[in-house]
Amino acid sequence: MAMAAWKRAGVCLTAAAVVVGLAGCQDGDDGGSEKAGASAEGQTRDEAAEVLQAAFKKTSEAKSSKIRMTIETSGTAAESGTMQMSGVQGWDPAVMDVTMKGTGFAAAGPGAPEQVRVIMLDGVMYMDLGTEQAAEMDGKRWMKLDFKAAAEATGDPAVQKQLTGGLENMNQDPAQQLALLLESPSLKHVGPEKVDGVEAQHYKGTLSFKEMIDANTSFELLSKEERDELVATAEKSGMKGYDTEIWVNEDDLPVKMVVGMTMAEGTMKMTSHFSDYGAKAEIEAPPAGETFDFVQMLKELESQGADPAA
Repeated sequence: MAMAAWKRAGVCLTAAAVVVGLAGCQDGDDGGSEKAGASAEGQTRDEAAEVLQAAFKKTSEAKSSKIRMTIETSGTAAESGTMQMSGVQGWDPAVMDVTMKGTGFAAAGPGAPEQVRVIMLDGVMYMDLGTEQAAEMDGKRWMKLDFKAAAEATGDPAVQKQLTGGLENMNQDPAQQLALLLESPSLKHVGPEKVDGVEAQHYKGTLSFKEMIDANTSFELLSKEERDELVATAEKSGMKGYDTEIWVNEDDLPVKMVVGMTMAEGTMKMTSHFSDYGAKAEIEAPPAGETFDFVQMLKELESQGADPAA
């Protein structure tokens, strides 16, 4: 197996975890009882932390929600544009059924559908590539990517860590962004605001890239040398850190999150709206007859002498 192809797959998986807003961090304190709706302006950092701790606990217990997200990118590091995603997600275990569309979408190109449905279930991601794909693949329109199988197939411990680490990130819930914000030394309460017609309290904070790495348990899969190299690479790219804003409603549940990243090559801003917490995420895998296995396809290409990295 060509290592270049697998390394690209690992990078794409890590990016996907961030794009869907599921890149997580370590669990925060389950304590805290102050209601978001009862909060007054001018909270101290400790008071703000209490509200977010309560929201962390309540969100973790909800286990699912509907999500609507907009991702905006600009600069030379990636194609500038806007991608939109909407659907339902569940956590513990992680499941997802969303539709993505917009400029800058990775699947854009000749013959690509205007919007793509993505399902994740039991550590496997399925992507609907559309009718043209089905016509060329004997009716198989769904691409299947089994993260664990992909990791094992690489035969490279470093890439395996990257792939399995990305899967671990995808098993995080929105509460983890609350826990991440709790790690910010600049955490502050902005004040009350309305979001989608609902009263909420607005909080914000910034974490350096190193602080984010230290707070994210999935990075424990990397050695100290690998972590240091990752931080050095991020700093070299000009990444200053993550700016996070969260709006918590009267029920101690986040209704909106904004995560911004700035690098020398450009910026990325992810705005997520959450609703219907506890909504059942009844998700099923596509029919086997309409599915082709991405890992198996690469193995077959390699056996025929093709270079998957090409």
